[in-house]
Amino acid sequence: MIKVALLHFCFEDYTIELANSLVKYVDLTLIQPEKVSNVCSNVLDSRIRVISFKKPRIRDPRNILSMGAMMRIIKDIQPDVLHVQETNDPWYDWTLLLNKMPPLVTTIHDVFRHPGDNMSVFGSEYTRRISFYRSQQLIVHTHQLKKILIEQFRIPQERVNVLPHGELGSLYQRRGNENIQAREQYTLLFFGRILPYKGLKYLLDAMPLIAESIPEIKLIIAGRGGNIRQYFPDGYDEKRYEIINEFIPLEEVGNLFQRSTVTVLPYIEASQSGVAALSYGMGTLVVASEVGGLSEIVQHKKDGLLVPPCDVPALADAIICLLRDRSLQQSMQTAVLARCQQDLNWSNIAAQTVEIYHREMNMQK
Repeated sequence: MIKVALLHFCFEDYTIELANSLVKYVDLTLIQPEKVSNVCSNVLDSRIRVISFKKPRIRDPRNILSMGAMMRIIKDIQPDVLHVQETNDPWYDWTLLLNKMPPLVTTIHDVFRHPGDNMSVFGSEYTRRISFYRSQQLIVHTHQLKKILIEQFRIPQERVNVLPHGELGSLYQRRGNENIQAREQYTLLFFGRILPYKGLKYLLDAMPLIAESIPEIKLIIAGRGGNIRQYFPDGYDEKRYEIINEFIPLEEVGNLFQRSTVTVLPYIEASQSGVAALSYGMGTLVVASEVGGLSEIVQHKKDGLLVPPCDVPALADAIICLLRDRSLQQSMQTAVLARCQQDLNWSNIAAQTVEIYHREMNMQK
């Protein structure tokens, strides 16, 4: 059994589910900063060896010591493969550049920073490219991202692997509280950080059009970020809109999806979507913009609907069509459940990931 060290600084949900399935195939050690350990507690397989290290805030020079501690952990483990989840941390990037590493596999969730995302660290847009070139194998979630890495960054295509983002519904069902609420027939959900590229304004513009056909329509807006008042300068109808403009506790996330019939992703830019992965895992259907990686995640008219980005009438029509047609909803939910057992299934994703490890180890010989 090969020895794998899985290192992550963020993308905790993805890492948890990948680790829980990888441990069936490899001798696995999870390495993480102490600050993310609470997110991962109680949901990791007990067979996973977990080692945490202290990680200061990004501008703290003590990060030099932190990276030294991280490297000592890696050297003590002596893994056959080091698998890193993408990080926006320049301290890690420079550590990667200046140290000899084990055979390195990196999962890249987003090649570029999203428009309007001011949470990324200054300079990380450039330093993170170090991982593109120092990694022997890269994993991305869509063929669009693979094309970008090959054409814009000149990464050889044999080093870029496409594996889908696994479903996250089962994780949030394990985290959830016991008070499971019934699905509300005409409730929509907009979930996640509220940033300009998420296209919330287009969904809000579509709401009056939807209400003309479906007076019972309701929209839940749940997530941090942005000035929510800019979208409602004259206030809003509390019967029509439920707004939770704050961090959603992990144990409450599942209920939001369980209550909703459709998750709406009116994005104007996208690479992949953990929200879609969570929605599908909860059996909640998706209406999304046909942009970026969303057009690969959502299979149009099979398990969701795609519309042109920024097209308010098309967005309204798609939502109306789906909410009015119960047989269409049922057929799509059947397709969603099937995908959660197929390409979005973590055990299948882990098996493919292990194949990448073995291929790289064979190349190292």
